[in-house]
Amino acid sequence: MERLKILVVDDESRMRKLVKDFLVKSNYEVLEAEDGSAALDLFYAQKDISLIILDVMMPKMDGWQVCREIRAYSKVPIIMLTAKTDERDELQGFQLGVDEYISKPFSPKILVARVEAILRRTNQMANDEVVEAGGIQLNKAAHMVAIDGRQVDLSYKEFELLSYFMENKGIALSREKILNHVWNYDYFGDARTIDTHVKKLRSKMGDKGELIKTIWGMGYKFEA
Repeated sequence: MERLKILVVDDESRMRKLVKDFLVKSNYEVLEAEDGSAALDLFYAQKDISLIILDVMMPKMDGWQVCREIRAYSKVPIIMLTAKTDERDELQGFQLGVDEYISKPFSPKILVARVEAILRRTNQMANDEVVEAGGIQLNKAAHMVAIDGRQVDLSYKEFELLSYFMENKGIALSREKILNHVWNYDYFGDARTIDTHVKKLRSKMGDKGELIKTIWGMGYKFEA
């Protein structure tokens, strides 16, 4: 199988090397750029980049500007890296079409796990349309869920929510991220809509509803 190509953009060479080493170990091909301008040159020259890991604070052109330029031409998945933890920055990132937002310092293993989750979600990895975990079988193509062999009827949003949880198994997901990926910011209410849907989903899942863990003050995590 041909290795997927990932572009890592950061003005710190040590950070690029750290991220590259972990991605190469996971069998990805890695391209590097030291600033936003070089990143755009590489992006336009290479037509088959599967994902971009993009630092916010860089000389010449910052990550936000690079993201805007790329989003004008492409929906390639983008993970933003930042030293800031400002909620407004995170919201701006999602509004620009960022797929994931990770604050420094971070665990390289978690970064790789999130890269894999995004590539699964965007169907760029060679994976089956059936996702299984903890006795739950989710068939995306048929839009069906079975728990221990018994079919469970879910609404469209409940199905999307469970699918997102299972594809990000073991990763803590904030309500902001869940809103972005499941509701795509089409819903302009508050995060309580997520809690309501999770409650209904857990109820329909019976005992398996316990696999969706609440992380108080943050969001949820699926553990199987």
